[in-house]
Amino acid sequence: MNRREFHQLTIGAALGGSFLRGVGQAAPPAAPSPADSSGAIRLSFMLWTMDTQASFDHCIEMVAEAGYQGVELVREHQSWSREETARIMGRMRSLGLVFDAMAGMPAGFADPGQSADFLTQLAAQVSAAKELECPKIILMSGKRLEGVSPATQHQTAIENLKRAGDAISKDDMDIVIEPIDALENPTTYLTTVSEGFEIVRAVGNPEIKVLYDIYHEQRGYGNLIEKLEQNIEWVGLVHVADVPGRHEPGTGEIDYDNIYRKLAELKYDKYIAMEFYPTEDPVESLRAARHGVQRAGFDPDKSSRAPKPL
Repeated sequence: MNRREFHQLTIGAALGGSFLRGVGQAAPPAAPSPADSSGAIRLSFMLWTMDTQASFDHCIEMVAEAGYQGVELVREHQSWSREETARIMGRMRSLGLVFDAMAGMPAGFADPGQSADFLTQLAAQVSAAKELECPKIILMSGKRLEGVSPATQHQTAIENLKRAGDAISKDDMDIVIEPIDALENPTTYLTTVSEGFEIVRAVGNPEIKVLYDIYHEQRGYGNLIEKLEQNIEWVGLVHVADVPGRHEPGTGEIDYDNIYRKLAELKYDKYIAMEFYPTEDPVESLRAARHGVQRAGFDPDKSSRAPKPL
């Protein structure tokens, strides 16, 4: 059972309530686009945690109803025709939403044997991101390789990401690299933000940073706040879920109130993306998660919904 399947056991009943409320109701009106305020952040939702339980359109309607500004993709867009893409982009605009980040490249940046494929796939991903007006690409390291030293894979990561930086230099686009904990993926190379920060510092490109997934880092290593304090300038995106279970903040062991307060103190001003399996009505769950961010001193409702120009 993979992580896209597991949540079917936990939220089916909760989603039913949202489906019933949505029948015969008009879609939420387009949200306003006020100017960014100082210190404001934006909230997004990684769609794969709900997309097997509802249609794409219904998922984004729930995200908008909960007061979020962004939606993040994995490979959903790869099956869309040009006509479907145009329709979805229109629907996103009508809901006041943007695609703020997208993942899904098979080739890993830390695999010496995939370097050529990595750059080819990145070019295709950049093209897709432009079409979706999405300013950020999430990249994975690939597998830890038998017979290849960690030092070699670390250096390969630096070299490939330097090339990636050159490849996106004219596209006004950012890259974030995502460590995945070894409990979830025992074969992955990059398992902690600590090495991620070492890599992006060595790359030295301000458009290439780390996706700090609080859930993954807590499962593997902990010490969450100190790593934020020491590396905040290299954090390009934050993902949120609680441990154990990958459910809403407040259902597990992570003190997200302290995490959010620290992010506010450090003047973090990028997206915070929820990547959890709702245990209750999805709209209410997402709304409660938004309120948790607001209690820390952020006000996502005052953040711009306009996409970064491409």
